[in-house]
Amino acid sequence: MSIEEGCSVPKEETRQRSPSVHRTSGFDPRTGIFNSLVELNERQKILTDPNRDVASCVLSQFPHALAESRIALIDAATNCQISYAHLYRSIRSLAYGLYHAVGVRKGDVVFLVAPNSLLYPTISLAILSVGAILTPANPLNTTLEIAKQVADSGAKLAICAPEELHKLIPTKLPTMLTTKTSDGTLLSVEELIECCDPIDLPLERPTQTDTAAVLYSSGTTGTSKGVVLTHANLISVISLLKWSVSASSSQDDVFLCFIPMFHIYGLAFFVLGLFCSGITTVVMQRFDFQAMLDVIKVHRVNNIPAVPPVILALVKLASNMKCDLSSLRAVGSGAAPLSKEVTDGFREKFPWVELRQGYGLTETCGAASFFALDEDAKAHSGSCGSLLPHFSAKIVDIETGSPLPPNKEGELWLRSPTIMKGYLWNEEATTATLDPEGWLRTGDLSYFDEDGFLYIVDRIKELIKHNGYQVAPAELEALLLSHPQIVDAAVIPLENEEAGQVPMAYVVKASGSELTENQVIRFIADQVAPYKKVRRVGFISTIPKSAAGKILRKQLISQTQQQLNSRL
Repeated sequence: MSIEEGCSVPKEETRQRSPSVHRTSGFDPRTGIFNSLVELNERQKILTDPNRDVASCVLSQFPHALAESRIALIDAATNCQISYAHLYRSIRSLAYGLYHAVGVRKGDVVFLVAPNSLLYPTISLAILSVGAILTPANPLNTTLEIAKQVADSGAKLAICAPEELHKLIPTKLPTMLTTKTSDGTLLSVEELIECCDPIDLPLERPTQTDTAAVLYSSGTTGTSKGVVLTHANLISVISLLKWSVSASSSQDDVFLCFIPMFHIYGLAFFVLGLFCSGITTVVMQRFDFQAMLDVIKVHRVNNIPAVPPVILALVKLASNMKCDLSSLRAVGSGAAPLSKEVTDGFREKFPWVELRQGYGLTETCGAASFFALDEDAKAHSGSCGSLLPHFSAKIVDIETGSPLPPNKEGELWLRSPTIMKGYLWNEEATTATLDPEGWLRTGDLSYFDEDGFLYIVDRIKELIKHNGYQVAPAELEALLLSHPQIVDAAVIPLENEEAGQVPMAYVVKASGSELTENQVIRFIADQVAPYKKVRRVGFISTIPKSAAGKILRKQLISQTQQQLNSRL
């Protein structure tokens, strides 16, 4: 899959639902397909003109009548505020500068590496406005990882925070800085915004079939791959985000952003989606638990799109810290599964806060399922919601490939207008993930219940094979986290000559805890079948996780293997 290869614009379903579709689960026994039971009305849809690109769609949704006074972004550290009007002018000015002063053209790939900031949405939307392709990177990436992404994406220009410049020098890529520096040797985004007028651009506009972004997957179970997303994909997902935000919040809500904007979760929510609803967002450059509590209090934050480690920390730590969370009304969870045990613990400690879990992948623009109603979330604890509008799903038997009915576990397949074009330069991986009918094989072991709510059991690749049985690490991790002296935990497979593999747990103990390996093993053994027992425990200070909160099992497995080898 190359960047230039075209694709058809996804068509929205307009036909009437088949009478064979079950009214609560959405399952059609004739086709084996689960269907979304929710449809967007005309007012909830973003414009579907095939010649409209994602940036112009987002800008068209800005609350112009209140743009001068309505605040779009607030810097959590400095309290600097940007109105929607200022944001609009900055995007247009930077787009003009990128096109006329820097020479960025439609189809050029622009590499962006910087932490969250008030400038990040401006840079991203300006890049998209000129028809260029955005490829964002994690600022924690090493020089080697940066070089690999630059080379693989075919970037023509880099934009980076000053502190990341040293990582780009070996690539010899033309580079701009996000902010001005004292030596002034490199052009900065701030300077372009100041010197360029926000006038109309005489450009060849991108269309919905054009590539908008190439995001690199975290590579938690394999090598990182470039996920190619079109303007149509991103327009589809911001329509869904606008719908979901309207279902769970009001325009006067204040959101908090600590999710990395380079990740699909942060990009879709905070760079694209929330601007379509006129929401105010407080931006943290990076996550810090105590700082987050302080920001919630100072800015009276109402809504936090979060990840499981943050929700776990709130359950385990917040009650022991002096904090005011009374302004909170809703917390969302995504990017990784949230266990029923942590969900129930959160609701017990914060009964006034709605907790809604969603599910998605980079390959689906971060969308697939969500809880529109808090009462549904409470009634289906442990689920990540029902299918979003325009989504279809299948649960496929891992052995036979046959579609399965409700309450049967298999691999989750998804189809929707948000599904990626493919993996960049990787036809083999694209073919293995996307079938000819447009179904995306997620690699997640899942099931739908009789009411159409989705449950993620675990990654199929991460299941532990023990004497022919399959053990889900996530199940054991949820039990471990229910122990009052365990702050965090991860479970990995440990090779075993007799059983094939056995579960091994890595545990982070609470401060002052004297918990032993045998106590942890007995704690799990009392609650699970014999083949699920944890056979070994390691105590560590932190569980390695990706920026989105996914456990980096590969790192733990490699670390364990090195330790075992050193003892031989």
